[in-house]
Amino acid sequence: MSGAFVALKSFSMSMPANPRSLCLRALLEWEKGRTFADEILHELTERFKPDPSSRAFLTELFYGVLRNLRKLDFWIADLRSGDLDAQTQSLLRMGLYQIFHMRVPEHAAVFETVSLAKRSGGLVNAVLRRAVRERVRLEETMIAAPLAIQASQPDFLLERWIRQFGAEDARRLCEWNNTPAETFFRANGLKTDRAALLLQNEEAEALETHASMLKLRRIPPEWISEGLGYAQDPSTLMAPDLLDPQAGDRVLDACAAPGGKTTYLAEKMQNRGRIVACEIFESRSQRLRQNVSRVGASVARVYTLDFLLEPEAGSPLSEGLFDRILLDVPCTNTGVLRRRVDVRWRLTEEDFIRMPVQQAAMVRRAVPLLKPGGILVYSTCSLEPEENEGVVDTVRNQYPEMELEEVQRKLPFRDGIDGAFAARFRKRS
Repeated sequence: MSGAFVALKSFSMSMPANPRSLCLRALLEWEKGRTFADEILHELTERFKPDPSSRAFLTELFYGVLRNLRKLDFWIADLRSGDLDAQTQSLLRMGLYQIFHMRVPEHAAVFETVSLAKRSGGLVNAVLRRAVRERVRLEETMIAAPLAIQASQPDFLLERWIRQFGAEDARRLCEWNNTPAETFFRANGLKTDRAALLLQNEEAEALETHASMLKLRRIPPEWISEGLGYAQDPSTLMAPDLLDPQAGDRVLDACAAPGGKTTYLAEKMQNRGRIVACEIFESRSQRLRQNVSRVGASVARVYTLDFLLEPEAGSPLSEGLFDRILLDVPCTNTGVLRRRVDVRWRLTEEDFIRMPVQQAAMVRRAVPLLKPGGILVYSTCSLEPEENEGVVDTVRNQYPEMELEEVQRKLPFRDGIDGAFAARFRKRS
């Protein structure tokens, strides 16, 4: 049982399960720094099962506060000097987000937020009412504030992006990161096709950029339960397409959970051959198995193992070489910050030193597992050159037998989808 779940279990006996109270608890749990936002939200909704409208309100409020954390704290500091306890700070963030960013009547935003305060109701009421009175002035102060505050980004991240992309594209990237993610769905070619799904849902929109992708406001639950496809961003299909596995291949998906790429590989292989799908944590392996089973990807076998360790006897990694290897490595996730809304607050400058070392180690482990003539695709959802081009240069310098054939990159502000990087290598015979 996760720490978040234990905390939420005790919470259920002390507070009502309305969306604002759930959001307050979620923010307090997030402040502890042990659990990511998506896991906290998942635990909340699984335990309390809010109705669709309450769930939507909770999601928008929780993620919206996290996206705009720095902006909200800037306003709080303007409205009230001095230190605040975690609950009062969270309540003020919630109230200000409702006032400035949600279609909530101002009086309701103030009243409902104050009603959650235990000891600081008077302070919360005073600050939020002042914010309502001085709304125009506060909006003007934000216009004059530095971009890092306007866009609610850490200074060091914004500085990196300005150096890499230039000021205007860095601004566009920040705007992208603060935009709620669209909903995309890949039709599962093992069971159906996009044309059939389009006939079932008039709101669905076919994407010209990929033959199997749809964009829609809400995925019908039966599409998920019946395994008719997989909810994933179009950028996640780039690396499997570059790998281009063939029916009958022996394929290694070294970092496979939660399964979007694994199941797409199975579709491309027409469920013929074998996919060895690895994941280090059993909890993630269970989710991977569920997704593989749901979509009918019978060619995939899921194993819980540490890819960086030498394989033990009986390991699928010691049973022979692979025709193709997908190495979708752990990374800083800077290309998917609109989906991983709190990652920006978890990252440090040291991560951009640490991650490339781990990523290069995974390549070093993978190269000996590849057949001569085989294909390896290295991929990330990072925008950072240390994790992308830097690791590619390391591979080319350390492994002369690995020939770089192609590099592809997706940039959110240019391509309109999540950021991603992929490099295709062929092992010389």
